[in-house]
Amino acid sequence: MVDEYFDEFDVERIPKRYIRNIEDPFEKYNDNTFLKRYRFPKLIVMDQLLNLLGINYANNRGLPIPPILQLLTTLRFYATANFQTVCGDLRGIDQSTVSRIIKRVSHEIASRFRDHVKFPQTEAEWSVIRQQFFEIAGMPGVGGCIDCTHIKIQNPGGINGEVFRNRKGWFSLNVQLVCGPLMEIHNLVVRWPGSYHDSFIFNASHACAVYSNNNHNLILLGDNGYACKPYIFTPLLNPVTNAEKNYNKAHIKTRNIVERVFGVWKRKFPCLRRGLANSPNTIISIIVACAVLYNISLKLRLPDFAVEDETVEEVNNFLNDENREIIGAAARRAYIIRHFT
Repeated sequence: MVDEYFDEFDVERIPKRYIRNIEDPFEKYNDNTFLKRYRFPKLIVMDQLLNLLGINYANNRGLPIPPILQLLTTLRFYATANFQTVCGDLRGIDQSTVSRIIKRVSHEIASRFRDHVKFPQTEAEWSVIRQQFFEIAGMPGVGGCIDCTHIKIQNPGGINGEVFRNRKGWFSLNVQLVCGPLMEIHNLVVRWPGSYHDSFIFNASHACAVYSNNNHNLILLGDNGYACKPYIFTPLLNPVTNAEKNYNKAHIKTRNIVERVFGVWKRKFPCLRRGLANSPNTIISIIVACAVLYNISLKLRLPDFAVEDETVEEVNNFLNDENREIIGAAARRAYIIRHFT
């Protein structure tokens, strides 16, 4: 009866709205604009980055957003850290959908962490690393440079919210990074709140086990935020002799590479510099994903990005008593006598 009733009228079916039919960024932007907006060239996005995702749809039910568009949405967020900007690019897709895309894609990329961020595995590989570090400033035996950087986050709230407040008074994650001589990231630790000290994070990390075992006769270079130990050398606070001064100069010049890594990493992905307001688990995935993408970019020798006029206040956690680790201080003194006198 209902069908017969409506058959008497000329009822026009309302067409389904296909909100996914938006402009193709590959066609819309030239190569330079595309690189600036998405941080990677078109060919690299299609041929390599898309393979990092495990997103597949068996059919077109519900008009799912294509994986390539999800990837570009996430890369655009990494370059801006602004949901409104990303939503403006994707007209017809609301912020909640964009948030889910960023969460999903970041997790997918972060899951490839062990494939792209790892220590050398063999003695031959470590030997190359030591030689490359030696060529920087003549410090033998160096196998890495370490430091921490604070990534600004929104107050997570809850009973543990204040644990994330760092010494400067803002909320952050204290992220540890160990890099190699070519500015590659070898190790990343993203789980400690901003109130935790650099030295504590290192002592609880896999990097500590790698260097303290000393199977490859390695030295890790750190600033005075770390205790001096036989496997992690810090600068002398008050060098007196020429040997001590030469050691400090070589140490500062060699360890400067980790500072450069932080700078390039945060210029490549400004979301790390401007701060993240996502959920805690998503923030961790974003930071890890940015490390994976950084190493891929470095391997492909993609261009760096100019720094914007934006000041970020760093948090320094220095240990003032350089003599608290007697064994480490003795090992450093012997090293200075052996190599810098």
